[in-house]
Amino acid sequence: MKASSNSEPSAYAEGFPPIAAPGARILVLGSMPGQQSLRAQAYYAHPRNAFWPIMGQLLGFAPDAPYAQRTAMLQQHGIALWDVLQSCVRPGSLDADIDRRSLVCNDFPAFLTTYPDITRICCNGAAAHELFRRHALPALGPEHPYELLRLPSTSPAHAGMTLAAKLDAWRAALA
Repeated sequence: MKASSNSEPSAYAEGFPPIAAPGARILVLGSMPGQQSLRAQAYYAHPRNAFWPIMGQLLGFAPDAPYAQRTAMLQQHGIALWDVLQSCVRPGSLDADIDRRSLVCNDFPAFLTTYPDITRICCNGAAAHELFRRHALPALGPEHPYELLRLPSTSPAHAGMTLAAKLDAWRAALA
């Protein structure tokens, strides 16, 4: 934790490197890993987050398989995983608590040059979608070739939609 200018503690968070393999066609983006994910150094580590159960159902693996196996399955199916933000100040895990003055966006022009087969970008929730549109998309230019989709958040904080409805939306996006 770093101290802010008014001596109140603030939670500075740094994201993870992307999980991607040559030939990736779809990029799934979160906003910034939550506290449990940061502690575990693993994407979507909160036990009630629906990301791994959804991916397991869609791609045919156990959602509680070892993390390396789950990420390998994403890569085998042409799915890359990253977050919009490289770093930010966010006390807790809620996207609403991100200090908008502190955010640093990941380098999407470099990433998408490295993975030129990506044509679809799927944002995991409204915050990831809005952050990407405001802070990353302008760097890609007006003629970018990417289909940008906003999917229902897999976060346990997004309880207004059933798991079945989330699964249907994610199935359509990853088809």
